[in-house]
Amino acid sequence: MTQISSDVIRGYTDTMILFLLLENPSYGYELSKQIRELTLEKYIIKETTLYSAFSRMQKNGYIEAFSYEADESRKRRTYYRITEAGKNYYQEKCREWTLTKEVVEHFIKYSDLAEQEDTR
Repeated sequence: MTQISSDVIRGYTDTMILFLLLENPSYGYELSKQIRELTLEKYIIKETTLYSAFSRMQKNGYIEAFSYEADESRKRRTYYRITEAGKNYYQEKCREWTLTKEVVEHFIKYSDLAEQEDTR
């Protein structure tokens, strides 16, 4: 199975994480697992990429971290939640993606036509 290069998706890692945090706070491993599942394993986020994104987004005020202990048998986990600034940034990145996709699609059409030719 082909996987998406982290270089290709780098600018949208924050968007994916913020999307997942819109509904509920979560922690690193769970977010990583959700990204892997939602992309049908076409993108597996590296731990260093994930935690770099957390650090960057905290610094920019898009997310905030808090500790949570579910019960005595578990260790404390660092959870992340989206802020109002993060929600605004998420919306901005969604608009940017729409424009990016529109621009790049102008250069992908030939590939689509070539594939159609190959199947004839």
